[in-house]
Amino acid sequence: MRRYLLIACCLVTGVASMMAQPRKTLREWGFPTGIFTPGPNNAITDVPGVTVGHVTLIEGADVRTGVTAIVPHQGNIFSQKVPAAIHVGNGFGKLAGMTQVRELGNIETPVVLTNTLSVAAGIEGIVRYTLMQPGNESVRSVNAVVGETNDGRLNDIRGMHVTPQMVIDAINNAHGGPVEQGNVGAGTGTICFGFKGGIGTSSRVLPQSLGGYTVGVLAQTNYGGILEIDGVQVGQKLHKHDFINHVRKSENVDGSCMMVVITDAPLDSRNLERLAKRAMMGLAKTGGIASNGSGDYVIALSVAPGNLIDADARTITSTVLANGEMSSLFAATIEATAEALWNSLFMAEPMTGRDGNHVDALPVEQVLEMLEHDRR
Repeated sequence: MRRYLLIACCLVTGVASMMAQPRKTLREWGFPTGIFTPGPNNAITDVPGVTVGHVTLIEGADVRTGVTAIVPHQGNIFSQKVPAAIHVGNGFGKLAGMTQVRELGNIETPVVLTNTLSVAAGIEGIVRYTLMQPGNESVRSVNAVVGETNDGRLNDIRGMHVTPQMVIDAINNAHGGPVEQGNVGAGTGTICFGFKGGIGTSSRVLPQSLGGYTVGVLAQTNYGGILEIDGVQVGQKLHKHDFINHVRKSENVDGSCMMVVITDAPLDSRNLERLAKRAMMGLAKTGGIASNGSGDYVIALSVAPGNLIDADARTITSTVLANGEMSSLFAATIEATAEALWNSLFMAEPMTGRDGNHVDALPVEQVLEMLEHDRR
């Protein structure tokens, strides 16, 4: 019988052979980045009402995959839709539901992340979840939003092991508070800069003088480039980066990165798209290059109280932030995105998967020495 792990974001789980020692985030190692302060969990769940759930599937020698669900608010999302926007950094990907979000400027389901060949299971799971919700008895159309990255090096991706029920379980088990990071959920089998990638998250809270808003980011990292951490050229110093042998294409350059940005600032879809564009700047700060074969997408949502969109309303009145107030949110998004991406590396464990393929974790001790040297 198939066995998989349900991970509400505050639970700790893992495989003994992959858990040699506890991992810490970059900030927990004593290297805070940026000028703004994170929320209490340094996670996307610091935005009020946002929850995250994981299903991690580790089976035999070859199955290393899973599902991550981000739930933007705790009401009926279909009937209380969320202002949203999507930015495509590089479009080599399969982001389901994108055209309707762009057309209408809102989202009506949780956001689900999984592997490339499980997008269909993600759609079915979201649709079934939505149809089951009280009040949705007459619903005949659901725009499921499902993002992906390709975990085929470590995972038997052709086996299509993710099921719609796993998606439903991830949504139903979503919790607030600390979010488990690294080799969990949709990040179970991913690779980043040639090291083990995974799920990462971070947040920023603006001072009251700038509105006091919170920005949270969750990322599924599976991309390449030349790793930089807080301005330090880590990839070059480790002699491990793309194009190191001056070939046209190296093994790790292509991949994908899914970034979900949620804020409680009152933004409409137009300014959410502007916010989403800044997340790509956060990816650039890590050394990501949005290569030809990398699907790099940002989904941005605003859960500001009073601005949720009543599906039955004939007119909508909302309060939105003026353009001139956006700059601090841009900066906070860049900071939180970069730290979320770095956290996915710091929190990931080494993993062996399909056909015995092995991927090492980031050599944290060496990296910390580089960062400390740079700080001195």
